[in-house]
Amino acid sequence: MDRIRSIFWAVFVFVLLLFSPAKTEDEGVITALLAFMDKLAPGGAQITPNWGWNASSDPCTSKWVGITCDRDNKTVKKIVLERLNLSGTLDVGSVCKVSNLLVLSLSFNNVTGNVQPEISNCVRLTHLYLSGNRFSGDLPDSLAELPNVKRVVVSNNGFAGELPDFSGTTGLLTFLAQNNRFTGQIPGFNYRQLEDFSVANNDLSGPIPDDTGRFDASSFAGNPQLCGKQLPVTCPLKKKKHKSKLRDFLIYSGYVILGFVVVVLIALLLLKKKKQRHEDVKIDPSTKKSPESGGSSGSRNSRARSEFSITSVESGGISSSMVVLSSPVVNGLRFEDLLKAPAELIGRGKHGSLYRVKPDGGVGLVVKRIKDWKISRDEFKKRMQKIDQIKHPNVLPLVAYYSSKQEKLLVYEFQLNGSLFGLLHGSQNGQMFDWGGRLSVASSIAAALAFMHQELQADLIPHGNLKSSNILLKNNMEPCLSEYGLMARDHQDPNQTNNHTTITTFKADVYAFGVILLELLTGKPVQDDGSGLIKWVSSVVQEEWTVEVFDKALIVEGASEERMVGLLQVALKCINASPELRPTMGQVVTIISSLKEEEEQSMTSSDP
Repeated sequence: MDRIRSIFWAVFVFVLLLFSPAKTEDEGVITALLAFMDKLAPGGAQITPNWGWNASSDPCTSKWVGITCDRDNKTVKKIVLERLNLSGTLDVGSVCKVSNLLVLSLSFNNVTGNVQPEISNCVRLTHLYLSGNRFSGDLPDSLAELPNVKRVVVSNNGFAGELPDFSGTTGLLTFLAQNNRFTGQIPGFNYRQLEDFSVANNDLSGPIPDDTGRFDASSFAGNPQLCGKQLPVTCPLKKKKHKSKLRDFLIYSGYVILGFVVVVLIALLLLKKKKQRHEDVKIDPSTKKSPESGGSSGSRNSRARSEFSITSVESGGISSSMVVLSSPVVNGLRFEDLLKAPAELIGRGKHGSLYRVKPDGGVGLVVKRIKDWKISRDEFKKRMQKIDQIKHPNVLPLVAYYSSKQEKLLVYEFQLNGSLFGLLHGSQNGQMFDWGGRLSVASSIAAALAFMHQELQADLIPHGNLKSSNILLKNNMEPCLSEYGLMARDHQDPNQTNNHTTITTFKADVYAFGVILLELLTGKPVQDDGSGLIKWVSSVVQEEWTVEVFDKALIVEGASEERMVGLLQVALKCINASPELRPTMGQVVTIISSLKEEEEQSMTSSDP
């Protein structure tokens, strides 16, 4: 009987262990969380139903209030305990033992005490929200040592002392510290990167830094001892000592004397050259020409030409190398008309320049001047004629082209509404570039690029220089690709090899389109080859905080997060490091069209 009873108890314990909920988080972490809560809510009372927060359960599988874990429910990622009337203190030492903690929010409680320097032990922390409590003491300098911090909100507390110096923190996007008692001067911040910033209503003093960018007086108001161009109080000028004035006088006098000497030397050099040319003309009778000769006429013409003008020595004339394509925009245009028209430089790149030209009585044109393109005149001509044969409403047609050994010129119609780059990052003049507009641009450009790829695949002619500044906006704000088929790349796929197969040639365009999608989604400008933006997006997505990727304007607008994530996934596929694994533009069009259709259906169903 005893043996049967022993077997029964052994089976019972085994079944109990088998079906009891397993703890996925480390025991040490659970202990640290309970210690953290014991300080935050003294007495251990359950604040809400199903509170959790006890030693017999697991924070992830038992769904403790305020706890968010990773997808596999194995580790704690976020602690959000807002508006729970918590009245204890923040135990930084315990909470930072949660090694994978990304977000800590205790906003709108009654938490007291200070933030301990051990906050730097939360090495993966990206978001710290402590606003609306009764914290006091200094904000520790170690807060600025967090390598991944993006948002710090400590407003509406009783913090005092000097602010930490965040000048070495590269990823900080938000710093809100208004309505406290901070003193001293405003330290360094990367203001150009910050999206939100306020130190209003403190006791700060001294000048506002010169590089505060777009943040106006409201970010600094309520600090009577602050001064600067944003505030009514201007900073006093520093008085220079007499010795300093004398030193400056001597320095400037030296510059003046040096400049005078240089001017005299240049004048003497010019006089010498002029005299030498005069003597050469006297000696060589073959150089004598009448006032009506071609030499003097050429001089007059060269002064009347635009900066990009050049005569074609190879063809024996100017206009013989200029090819005007059949276009109602420039009916009857001659190359001489371009040479005589004033040219305004509107852009300069690594391989050439861009000019705005308006011939007499004609429409505005843009001339792209390309230097050092290693392509023969015949090959260039065939390439331009082939591109001209392919028409698409979202591809800006070529008006004319010119070729010589020294340079190549391409002529397009000027688009008054500018480029996608300007719309995203420049002054929008009151225009709203909402989510629907951005999705529509992505759809139109993808369709145009897919069409051109299909038509020009046999000729191996991709766009070659796809970027937001080369997407222009027509009168109706419809986007169109410009400069299609130019191989002088300013922005290109860093993963592309020199083996220009069909795959790598066109998949470089796919990569560039993916970068443009990231630009549309984040609102951030692209620098160099876009690798910086790609690295930042990848790191944020990897931390499972994807919403931080999106442009704040889209979040405020209330754009569909599901469809934004869908477009982000398309972008990530396009920028895959392996060209072979990237989708074709035809596949991209299918996915984006589906997202656009969902967006349109959503808008229709929401209409009253």
